[in-house]
Amino acid sequence: MTGAETAEAPRSNAYNIFMLILTVLSLVIMVLLLLPLPEQVLQLLTVYDNSVCVIFLIDFTLNMRRSSPKRKYFINERGWLDLIGSIPSFGVLRLTALLRIARLSRLARITRLLRGNAKKAIVEDVLANRGQYAAFITLLSAFLVLVVASILVLEFESSDPNANIVNGGDALWWAVVTITTVGYGDFFPVTTLGRLTGFSVMLAGVGIIGALASILASMLVSPSKEPEAAASGPASMPGSGHVDVELAAIRAELVALRLTLVEDRSGRPERAPQAS
Repeated sequence: MTGAETAEAPRSNAYNIFMLILTVLSLVIMVLLLLPLPEQVLQLLTVYDNSVCVIFLIDFTLNMRRSSPKRKYFINERGWLDLIGSIPSFGVLRLTALLRIARLSRLARITRLLRGNAKKAIVEDVLANRGQYAAFITLLSAFLVLVVASILVLEFESSDPNANIVNGGDALWWAVVTITTVGYGDFFPVTTLGRLTGFSVMLAGVGIIGALASILASMLVSPSKEPEAAASGPASMPGSGHVDVELAAIRAELVALRLTLVEDRSGRPERAPQAS
């Protein structure tokens, strides 16, 4: 290996699984963009698609920085396909969604990386990096609930004449404030299916916010060192040698005191017993 070709630090499986699921979700959004859905739903899907593109562009930049030489990732690992599949369309040309097919290359590469790990190694990695897995799963769950809830409530509410959620922006704002359990009340569903969707989002939001709070607390609170001190035992405690010296001195004084008592009673010296 030359100086230019340095070894790459392996990515955690948690990150790879996060990108794998996000890639699958982006392909589903790509398919939905090609369907004859209402214009409001297509605009909302375009917002989510562009958000995923930003994440993929960040991932592409990180992969390029980690790769040495750069052509190893860009050419050998088909990083140029990752770049094509990460370009936002901004809804200008609908057929540009077909460029998202290039994301299949990212899907195949991550799947190949995960297949290279044994099941036992993956289980050990999950146990060793529980915090990373919990964070990525929580973020994916929040994004999935946000996408599904906003699309469903817009589909249910847009056909009702009394509805106040009539476009993608309204649906997105309603989904955000509902999943965060804030609930301003400026937008709310009026149909039965829309209210059932809102109820489901409330339940999911409580779990997601609780999980995020737990993850944040575990990051802020330092781990306790008491188990380590208990496992070390008294023999490894500092100052144990000084205690042994004091015990030996006390034992010697007791022996001298016993010798004095024996001399006082018998009037003649007696051989002092040896200290055990």
